[in-house]
Amino acid sequence: MKFRDLVTKCRSYRRFDGNFLVTEETLRELVELACYVPSARNLQPLKYIAVCDPSVVAEIYPCLAWAGYLADWPGPVDGERPTAFIVMLGDFGITKDFACDSGIAAQTILLGATVSGLGGCIIGAFQRKQIRELLKIPESFSPLMVIALGKPVETVVIDQMSNNDSVRYVRDANDIHHVPKRVIDDVLLNFI
Repeated sequence: MKFRDLVTKCRSYRRFDGNFLVTEETLRELVELACYVPSARNLQPLKYIAVCDPSVVAEIYPCLAWAGYLADWPGPVDGERPTAFIVMLGDFGITKDFACDSGIAAQTILLGATVSGLGGCIIGAFQRKQIRELLKIPESFSPLMVIALGKPVETVVIDQMSNNDSVRYVRDANDIHHVPKRVIDDVLLNFI
């Protein structure tokens, strides 16, 4: 697969085949990819909790907020929920700033998931206190995001937009998820 195709196929998927279980081995491989990415000052302050036990996955699910622009959609229904999660943590013992590292690592995990035939969604809106308690996360770690993973069962397409178009993603009458993206001529300001 060409890299451009990989990037455009790597979307935020929110509906999954609930019968397809993501294995511990797959989660380990995805987290390992994050070990090799660039890190600010090479501090490597990120830690992870990989979850594929169905009972724990089910307990994490209600702690998550899904698709803010789809206000009338409460999230995936039973049978279409993720079957695994990777919870990304920042280690306060190393640094208090995780912004650059967390984005690089999360996107790398999703790219790896895409190559593996999986899909996922990076979720920043979640109940941190409940996740901390459920997973027994010490106070020395900050829960940064939850990456939902599974085998996608939805179609997500990219629609090119102009600067005046809305950035809001929508689902059409055929349940196809449309994600507007700015075109190169609107983001590349100049060559010098």
